[in-house]
Amino acid sequence: MKKLRFYRALMGTCLACCMAWLAACSESSLLPEPTVDWGDKHFLWKVSDENSSVWLLGSIHVANASFYPLPTVIDSAFTAANELAVEINTSDAYTSSELQWLINRRGMLIEGTLWDVLPTTLWYSLDSLCTAWNLPVSTFESMRPWLVASTISTYAYMRAGLKTEYGIDNVLMGEATKIGKPIISLETAEEQVEALAGSSESDSTGICMLKSVFHELPGVKPMMSNLIKAWKTGDDELLNRLLAEDHVEDYTPSEVLLMEEFEQRLLVNRNIKMADSVASFLRDDRNVFVVVGVAHLAFEAYNVIENLRNRGFIVERY
Repeated sequence: MKKLRFYRALMGTCLACCMAWLAACSESSLLPEPTVDWGDKHFLWKVSDENSSVWLLGSIHVANASFYPLPTVIDSAFTAANELAVEINTSDAYTSSELQWLINRRGMLIEGTLWDVLPTTLWYSLDSLCTAWNLPVSTFESMRPWLVASTISTYAYMRAGLKTEYGIDNVLMGEATKIGKPIISLETAEEQVEALAGSSESDSTGICMLKSVFHELPGVKPMMSNLIKAWKTGDDELLNRLLAEDHVEDYTPSEVLLMEEFEQRLLVNRNIKMADSVASFLRDDRNVFVVVGVAHLAFEAYNVIENLRNRGFIVERY
């Protein structure tokens, strides 16, 4: 069972659509942007067959201005590519609108309030956090727990100095739009929301997610610093350590099972689909720069990189 909070930070999914109002709530609380020098290794790979190659970059979906300009090897690979592929093209107005509609449909309670759904202790934790962050708790009263957990998690990074507009994929989508480079979505809006919400109307997994967020909130600042260091220096060991097993003793057996199922849905299943997309680009001799959350490239047992190696493609790290 991995730290689900980090998956939300590293993979981001659809939550940029929910963040605009949060960004304006407490700008004064933002901490100074931490800076780390670039290393010689990056979370960038070239995947090749006998005829063509595709670039694959692991992204952080919330970052800061210190990430730019990107290293020359990344920028050059992006510039040379004919197409950009991202998890989902949120620069497209229709796609963003569809995402927001799905978030509202799947992320809002049909009846009752969050008070009726959450265990009492979690509700009081949320109420106390909103007071500390100067946010109205009423903002969350109609949300399902998974959306509350994801929103709070993302906002915690924003308060710590990271912003969605500086996310690697967001910046590259902006650059692609400026120069007319086509942008491909690897997933649909429905698949993005499904990854977080699940197919069930049950809120059990969402409650576990929220419990995990509150458990880990005190460590956000040092985690953020380590995350930036890991990404900028290409430090696999540090990244994997950040994503290492959580303290399972803090969860009931049923909660552990729910969170493992969530990990399977959010990470493992999507890794296979992303590898399928890269393989199809190679099969069609398309020159594509692919950007996915860096967590999809972590853990050798089932990540996208190992999936592609196992299919016989040549994979080189840059």
